[in-house]
Amino acid sequence: MLATIPAFATPADTGQLDASPSLFTVLAAINAAGYKADFASPNNHPLREAIQKELAKREIPSLPALKDFFEHHRKRTDAQELSQYISFALSCTGPPNFDFAIRDVDMPPDVTPLRELSRLLAAFYKEGNLEDLWKRSQPAIEQYLTRYHEPVTNSVLQVNGYFRQMTSGFRNRSFQIFIELQAAPNQIQTRSYSDNYTIVVTPSPELRLFDIRHAYLHYFLDPLATRNKEVIDRKKALVDHAMRAPALSGIYKEDFLLLVTESLIKAIESRLDRKPAMIEDSLKEGYILTPYFAEALPFYEKQESSLYIYYPQMLQAISLYKEDRRLTGVEFNKDAAAGAVVKTAPAPAPPPLAGAALTLRDAEQAYTTRDLARAKTLFLKTLEESDKKSTQATAYYGLARVALLEKDLDAAERLFQKSLASEPEPFDKAWDLVYLGRLSIAAGESEQAVKYFQTAFDLEGATEKARQEARQGLEMAKKK
Repeated sequence: MLATIPAFATPADTGQLDASPSLFTVLAAINAAGYKADFASPNNHPLREAIQKELAKREIPSLPALKDFFEHHRKRTDAQELSQYISFALSCTGPPNFDFAIRDVDMPPDVTPLRELSRLLAAFYKEGNLEDLWKRSQPAIEQYLTRYHEPVTNSVLQVNGYFRQMTSGFRNRSFQIFIELQAAPNQIQTRSYSDNYTIVVTPSPELRLFDIRHAYLHYFLDPLATRNKEVIDRKKALVDHAMRAPALSGIYKEDFLLLVTESLIKAIESRLDRKPAMIEDSLKEGYILTPYFAEALPFYEKQESSLYIYYPQMLQAISLYKEDRRLTGVEFNKDAAAGAVVKTAPAPAPPPLAGAALTLRDAEQAYTTRDLARAKTLFLKTLEESDKKSTQATAYYGLARVALLEKDLDAAERLFQKSLASEPEPFDKAWDLVYLGRLSIAAGESEQAVKYFQTAFDLEGATEKARQEARQGLEMAKKK
C-alpha cells in the first residue's frame, strides 16, 4: 500500500479536524514494539498493517530499546495501554524531538513514568525515517478525514446554534479532533490539558458523531461549571441521591460539578435528538439533575440570551426541596450497562496535588473567576513554597496577568520579564513573550514588539494558540 503512495505535503494549518504527526509516530513506534490490541479486527484501517510492514524492512537501531521500554510499561488492559501513549503524544511537541509542551504542574499522571520515551522516540523517528512515512500516509489520512469533515461540521454548528454561540471556541481555548488510523479500532478518547481540549478517534465502521458531539458539549460547559462553582456547591446536598446509584461511575459521585455538567449534557442531547426517553434512562443511571434540566431547557429556548448568559439563572433556579422530593423515590439501575449511552475512554484522573502545585492550581482558579486579590496572594505564596525556577516563572507569569487586569502596565511588564528570567517552561515563555509584545505595541515600540512576537512564534514547545497570537501580533506590529 505505502510503496505506491507518492510524497504528500504536510498541511500547513491543522484546524479542528486533523491528524497529528506526534500521535502518528507514537502509534507507529508502539505497534513496532509490541502493541497488538485488536490487530486481527476487520475494523482496523489498512494503514496500520502497511506501516508495520514498511518499518520491518528498515534497520532501526533504537527498536530493541523501544521494545524493552514498551514491555516494561505494559498495562493490565489494552485500553489503559493505549491511553497512556495517547496522553504522552498529546503532551509533547512532536517530531523531531518530542519535548514536553506542558508545564510540570499540568503533567498528566500517566505521562510522568514515560518521560524517557522522548529520547527513544526522537531516535526512532530519525532512524526509521518516520517523516517519509508520515508524508506518504497523507492520502489515506486525508480520505478518512473527508469522511468525517461534513458530519462533524454539522454537529458543531448544531451545538453552536443551540447555545446561540457565534463561534466554536472561547478566548485562549481550543477544541481539536485527531484521527489516528494506527490505533486499535472503535475507540474515542478525550483529553483536556491547560487550554486545549482534544479528542482522539480511531477507525470504526460507523462515524463516532454522538461521542464527538458529547465531547464538544463538555468543551463548552465544563468552563461554565467552574465559573459558577459557588452556585453549584449550594446544590451539593443532592449528591446523596447519586450515591445510591450503583450504575453511576465513581468519578461523578466524587465531582459534583462534573455530575451537574453531565446531567445537563444528557438533557441537551435529548432535546437535540428529540428522544425524551433519554431523560428517564439518564436519571436511572444516576445523572440526578437531568430531569430538572429537561424541564428548564424549554424556557431557555423561548428567551433570547445565549446559554453562556442564561446558565447561572438556570442553576440558581434549582430547588433543593423539589429535587429532593423528585429523587427520593427513584429506583436506580443496578447494572451499569442497562442505560449506558456513551462509551468513551475518559482522561485519567489527575493525581492529588500538594505544596506549590496545589497553590498554583488554586491561584489559577482564582484568576479565572477574577478574584484578583486571592489570585495575587496565592501566586506570591507559590514563590515562598518553591525554589524551582520553572515554578517561580509560572507564579510571576500569573502575577503579571493580575497586574494587567489591574491596569498596572509597568508592574505587568516587570513581572513578565521576571518570568522570562526564571527559566520558564515553553508554555509560560511563549505567553510571556506574547504579552511583552503587546505591551511594546502599546508603548509605541514596534521594533521591540516584532522581536518578542517573532521569538514566541519560533519557540519550540509553544502552543498553537500562542503561535497564532504571536502571528497576529507580528502583523499588527509591522503595520505600526
